[in-house]
Amino acid sequence: MSEELGITVKKKDNTSEWYTQTIIKSGFVDYSKVSGCIVFKPLSYAIWEKLREEVDKRFKEIGLKNVYFPLFIPEKLLKKEGEHFEGFTPEVAWVTHAGKSKLSERLAVRPTSETIMYDSYSKWIRSWRDLPLRLNQWCSVVRWEFKHPTPLLRSREFLWNEGHCAYETMEELMKDKEDVLRIYQEVTEEYLALPGIPGKKSKKETFAGAVASYSIEHLLTDGKAIQGPDYHNDGDNFSKVFDITYLDKEGEKQYPVQSTFAITTRELGVMILMHGDDKGLIIPPKVAPIKVVVIQIGNDEEIHEKSKEICSKLEGCKLDNREEYTPGWKFNEWELKGVPLRIEIGKKGLESDKLTLVRRDTGEKIEVSESEIEEKVEELLRSIQDNLFKKAKKYLEDNIRDAENYEKLKEVLSKHGGFIKSPWCGETFCEEQIKEETGAKITNIPFRYQKPEGKKCLLCDKKAKYYVHFAKSY
Repeated sequence: MSEELGITVKKKDNTSEWYTQTIIKSGFVDYSKVSGCIVFKPLSYAIWEKLREEVDKRFKEIGLKNVYFPLFIPEKLLKKEGEHFEGFTPEVAWVTHAGKSKLSERLAVRPTSETIMYDSYSKWIRSWRDLPLRLNQWCSVVRWEFKHPTPLLRSREFLWNEGHCAYETMEELMKDKEDVLRIYQEVTEEYLALPGIPGKKSKKETFAGAVASYSIEHLLTDGKAIQGPDYHNDGDNFSKVFDITYLDKEGEKQYPVQSTFAITTRELGVMILMHGDDKGLIIPPKVAPIKVVVIQIGNDEEIHEKSKEICSKLEGCKLDNREEYTPGWKFNEWELKGVPLRIEIGKKGLESDKLTLVRRDTGEKIEVSESEIEEKVEELLRSIQDNLFKKAKKYLEDNIRDAENYEKLKEVLSKHGGFIKSPWCGETFCEEQIKEETGAKITNIPFRYQKPEGKKCLLCDKKAKYYVHFAKSY
């Protein structure tokens, strides 16, 4: 592949430039004329569709139902939320005119849907028999709140699910939390090959309006953390603001407790940064729209027919028989696009009954006979999927380091980055001081750790309440 078409920087030398070149040159996404908004090309959108399909299927199994609410939100509803929850000030895009006529009230382009959905919930929920109400929608949202967008990781418009549930009891909500976080972790691990650390957010990092927030945190190969899917326990805060009430079995007026949760197209960017290499994308087989590419070497009719025959036997197979490009050019192009497995078919191979298979993840070449091609391809795709996850998991675990005092935390940050496990008193003051001085924040309070018995906060002398992860993050 020519220098112009290939990736011109190494991932470890300039991750940002590598990422930009990779997503554009591979045909994953494209820029648009709207600042901060990208075009999801067929490759990226097919992966999002698969992710959405797997999450949605599991949502339905636990009783969630899909709905769709309007894209536009009246200003009075958005103001109602902002008046009650400090910190809830999304920079929204406004619709002010229809044609030449000025609207009587500005309409916000959906930054999130609590306001428009809960206005309806206040009409739909009247009795304990109306609960639980467990709804989800797949949609896009627009947030114009930052100056330097990064495609997929921080876009002004992105795709997501937003679940909005209402319950009689906190016990039901917490069971829902376990189910939803399990689904998110299962799909991101099994399909995107992305490990993560589930845990509870600190009070400072809790979503505005929520009682508690929970997240799955990823660690990227540049040593920085990035938040994945999340879940918010909103208690009865929103139900009180939007006057969502019901009569319980004793006829008493009650406020339901509510939850919200989401997974976004950010996961696609995390997948690229985690698995990609200097040649471009590496797409896990379970989400790859093209799992196998057959490269025809030579224009012989026998080779062409055999290539078509073999490709027809394989799921997710693409035949590249273009005559205008050399085999080497094709190899590099499909490596850039991240196709998990390549099969090379030429005259010499046909004569010896040997087909060459090349793994995208390791570059390993395997020779197999035509009779065993289907079984071997299936085996290799499973192996590639497993290897990508194991490699990412090892990287994650190898980059969690202990720091029981502040000096050690600063030392680990400067030398390694990654997640830093430290005892913390639970006070926002200490959390803010550490972030201000080091740039590292508390990503979450991992579920995996017991409480730190007999430990002091890494910054002050108070008794530590939690083990937390500090990290520099996107």
